[in-house]
Amino acid sequence: MLFALMAFDKEGALDVRMENRPAHLDYLDSTGVVKQAGPFLDADGNPCGSLIVLDVEDMAAAQSWADNDPYAKAGLFRDVQIKAWKQVIGA
Repeated sequence: MLFALMAFDKEGALDVRMENRPAHLDYLDSTGVVKQAGPFLDADGNPCGSLIVLDVEDMAAAQSWADNDPYAKAGLFRDVQIKAWKQVIGA
């Protein structure tokens, strides 16, 4: 089942994002469940969050994936929302 993970960075945390980016990208590749991923950008064009579409069994698996993301472990996010992909795209 597809889930959308929408994560929003804490204010002023660009350095935390950039410092943990290599580990985050490795995690995306190594888990094999990411179907799409990309950053949210602020008015200056800097990353300020992430949208990641996961293909996992259920909400618990999506939450587990999110909890183990190196960005989450580094304390980057002020808010993380996980919803069924169909809720996000309105299908």
